[in-house]
Amino acid sequence: MATRSRPVSSEFLFFKAMALFVFWVLLSASFEWIHLGLGLFFSFIVAWLNSGHSPFVPKFRLWLRILLYLPWLFYKIIQSSLHLSKLILHPALPIVPHMISVESKLRHHAAVVLLGNSITLTPGTITVEVDGSNLIVHAMDKNDEAAIKQMESKIAHIFKDEEPDL
Repeated sequence: MATRSRPVSSEFLFFKAMALFVFWVLLSASFEWIHLGLGLFFSFIVAWLNSGHSPFVPKFRLWLRILLYLPWLFYKIIQSSLHLSKLILHPALPIVPHMISVESKLRHHAAVVLLGNSITLTPGTITVEVDGSNLIVHAMDKNDEAAIKQMESKIAHIFKDEEPDL
């Protein structure tokens, strides 16, 4: 994905930094030299990042999709914790602990990290090892493999516009 740089005058950059600095001083209400110096420094950094001078361009669509993924993940965590509680409290204790090898189709490093962390956050599963896009997962139930595949497809949708880096 190519990034576009917006031409911004140095005067505009300076005024933007000064506005941020004034905001910093109002919020911090501290007039110590270290606070003023840090405020001035970070005001210029933020103004520079937001003025198109930096190769860093925030990916708002990506972050929006991640934010929309979090409620679904929270729902899955609750659902999985209730299922695991049912398994543990059952008199026959029908748990089947096993290792699952997940060969992920995700080709973005952050997507694999999100998948591994999502698996670990879900009760009854834990990501034991990650090697590139392959994950080893310890699971307490046979149904966990389908849940992991569903989670992977949700994460693939989040990173659909990102260029692969694996």
